Amino acid sequence: MEPLYPDFGKLDHMSARPTTPGQDPLYETISRVLRHNIRSGRLPEGFVLIEGPIAKLMQTSRAPVQASLRILNAEGLIHRFRGRGYLVGDGATSLTPIRKSLEEFGFEIPDVSRSALAVRGTWQRVYDKVEAEIAACQIFGEFRVIETELANHLGVSRTVARDVLSRLNERGLIRKGATSHWLAGPLTARTLREKFELRSIMEPAALMQASDYIDHAQIMQVSAHIESGKAKNSAQLEDELMRLCLGRTPNSALVEIISNNRLLLSAMDKALSDLGLPVDPVALDQYQTLFELIGSRQIDAAAAYLREHLRVLSFKSVARLKIVALIPESESLPPYLTPVI
Repeated sequence: MEPLYPDFGKLDHMSARPTTPGQDPLYETISRVLRHNIRSGRLPEGFVLIEGPIAKLMQTSRAPVQASLRILNAEGLIHRFRGRGYLVGDGATSLTPIRKSLEEFGFEIPDVSRSALAVRGTWQRVYDKVEAEIAACQIFGEFRVIETELANHLGVSRTVARDVLSRLNERGLIRKGATSHWLAGPLTARTLREKFELRSIMEPAALMQASDYIDHAQIMQVSAHIESGKAKNSAQLEDELMRLCLGRTPNSALVEIISNNRLLLSAMDKALSDLGLPVDPVALDQYQTLFELIGSRQIDAAAAYLREHLRVLSFKSVARLKIVALIPESESLPPYLTPVI
């Protein structure tokens, strides 16, 4: 579950310091490859960059590609337009979109980046597993994360385990305790309420900012999918709202904060569903109304509805969390997690 990104202000894209292949975050390697092809002129102004084809070519998931595109957008190398994806260029002049494959323009992945992509791809699969486990355990209380046990559990070196823990810390999933041990959790009712309060502030604002970049035909397809009864998972609709709407805002920092804030909430929902808690049918109806408002370009009404939806969802999530107190701690917790008594 990328993005594993540090603060954008900490990125030093102009640094000439040597790096070991795979040492940089995956999204940085992808950014470097895209930047190379744009600045070399291989990708002309007006070329349409879409995350799917880029991810396929670089053999990665879409999440780090999304992060890379947001970085290049912030740098002014690409820009949003009234269509799917980004256009190469700073957006100062009107451009005719060029919708062709990357291969037709001789897209190049330098050898050092190709090696880094291969290494980081393996590392990323390790990270995703740990991230999900760390996030899910927090509904059961507070846990100590033991570095040596983590390395043994994953079958990796302590250096890789330490890197994983560093990324988890950057994303706010773990922290250093008073004795310098890594700690995760607990996820409390207060934490939940605060995260939903942040959501109610940021997500309607992001939706308003993204209004000119949303593909409304895609949104209506999602709405029809819900109405037909094919959509039975509110978590999937949460992801669609992020991918098709909130993630389209040109404010990359806002997208990053929203993504990180959602992480624990998504993990909690999945963990509770895995424990057998039923899906909330009312949430599906609310998402249908929300997507219908967005698809019909009633963005002001959609933002207000989203704010109210999140208020209701906050109360329901706190109620669901209280049920965990009645459920025994999961026996499937990985061995690198030790409960803090």
